[in-house]
Amino acid sequence: MARKVKFLQGNEACVEGALMAGMTFYSGYPITPSTEIAELSAEGLPRIGGKFIQMEDEIAGIAAAIGASLTGAKAMTATSGPGFSLKQENIGYAALTEIPVVIVNVQRGGPSTGLPTAPGQGDLMQAKWGTHGDHPVICITPDSVKETFDLTIRAFNLAEKYRTPVILLTDEITGHMREKIEIPDQSEIEIYNRVKPTLGEEYKAYKVYEGDLVPKMADFGSGFRYHVTGLMHDETGFPSNSTKNAGVLMDRLMAKIDDNLDDIITYEEVETADAEYLIVSYGGTARTAKAAIKTLRAEGIKVGLFRPITVWPFPEKQVLKLSEKVKDILVAELNYGQMKLEVERVIHGNCPVRFCGKANGEVLTPEELIRKFKEVL
Repeated sequence: MARKVKFLQGNEACVEGALMAGMTFYSGYPITPSTEIAELSAEGLPRIGGKFIQMEDEIAGIAAAIGASLTGAKAMTATSGPGFSLKQENIGYAALTEIPVVIVNVQRGGPSTGLPTAPGQGDLMQAKWGTHGDHPVICITPDSVKETFDLTIRAFNLAEKYRTPVILLTDEITGHMREKIEIPDQSEIEIYNRVKPTLGEEYKAYKVYEGDLVPKMADFGSGFRYHVTGLMHDETGFPSNSTKNAGVLMDRLMAKIDDNLDDIITYEEVETADAEYLIVSYGGTARTAKAAIKTLRAEGIKVGLFRPITVWPFPEKQVLKLSEKVKDILVAELNYGQMKLEVERVIHGNCPVRFCGKANGEVLTPEELIRKFKEVL
């Protein structure tokens, strides 16, 4: 098995992972700090017979990816900041119509045009609640270049397995840092492809079989009658005003995620076995937390890290369990406390939840985190 060692940016590793996952279509609009993803997709896709198209705006970028996915392609789009806001309506469309698509959001300082070249983590809640209505969402976030590669592949697999949009939520830190990573051979990578109907079988686009909550998905143009609408629909895919049908559809959309949390949710724990204090952090800021914990441990302070890799659905069960054994929790993130609110919600007051953050485009340093830790804990 041939393995390659490369020195890559996180954005470059994202494209490497997407190509190995089977991406054959990319559409988007270049925006800092995600632009390298578009540039390298434009370079790499034609070499394998895939398609790259730069659209006129961010809305068209995700719309084209959704359309390509309907024809059977594994499709991705990437953006940042205000571009992610513009994609929200079509994220909801893909969720309701159950169209697999990967959306990469390399977070930057905001709101509005904000700080295009500076890091931020202010899109956490937007990743879950950005589009209107209740809807399922899977959102995963890496803290390294290698994990960006791995999670891009995982994003495609989850999108195909559950027929849902999946958000890869990186940030300017992980997107632009460079690290040496080992690229596995294609034969070593587990790839999941959507389940398709076979010609000759009776097909309804949103009918589930044998208790499976995820319908089979026919490619447009492959010989199956298939209607797609952003309206509530029945098993045929055609619009339905029936409140009963709407309830059945929404319950199934939520259940296909909620009933598979053990498969979807991943996380990392560092030094939590004997921890008396816990830091919760994610993405690029988790690297700061790991350095701070190493220093604090050297001083004899028993502190550990819980890092959600899957941020949506949130790993409620795991955070709750840890909150029952530690004295205090400190949440570190580059915003005004978005994950802090989620931690407070799930631990039911088991211990105090403190906060350390920034939203000015600067990274949080280990020294700042240690100082805040000692100040509040």
